[in-house]
Amino acid sequence: MEIFIDSANISEIGKWLRYGVIDGVTTNPSIMFKDGVYDIEAGAKEIAALVEPRPVSVEVTTNNLEEMVTQAQEFATWAPNIVVKIPQINQDGVPCYGVIRQLESEGIKVNATIALSLGQVMLAAKAGATYISIFGGRVADEGGDAPQLIRMAVDWLERWKYKSKIIVGSIRAVIDIQQAAVAGAHV
Repeated sequence: MEIFIDSANISEIGKWLRYGVIDGVTTNPSIMFKDGVYDIEAGAKEIAALVEPRPVSVEVTTNNLEEMVTQAQEFATWAPNIVVKIPQINQDGVPCYGVIRQLESEGIKVNATIALSLGQVMLAAKAGATYISIFGGRVADEGGDAPQLIRMAVDWLERWKYKSKIIVGSIRAVIDIQQAAVAGAHV
């Protein structure tokens, strides 16, 4: 199983990189701001250079589907290891699978974020997402069985030979990491 650090803190990322245990980085605007990164482009470029060739997921900042495509195309020019985080559904409840499909067809890697069900995993995989982020903590918060969802998602992807990898996020405790690993999560 790969491990991605969810951070924009260069010294923290560097420390874990030196330990040899991280395989990539995920971040989003709120994490960047919390870590004192106010220029998304400069921060993403610095992280990408530090961890290259490992992937760095950077999230779009718009709710508009056309603007998501434009932002993603720009983000992808920042470094060859940039992966663009696209929500599966925007804040208005509109599916973003067409955005994912378009970007992937252009060779831009996508992390389809906030999967809470097997159905969402299936749709994101069919749209071509490189990564699909299951938010295990949120699944559990809503009374779901996160390890079971992870297991079903990985089994389904492998059975039908989809390229997508499952990232488990929204980790709340060490046991969540262990359960995700045993359930077969890719990241």
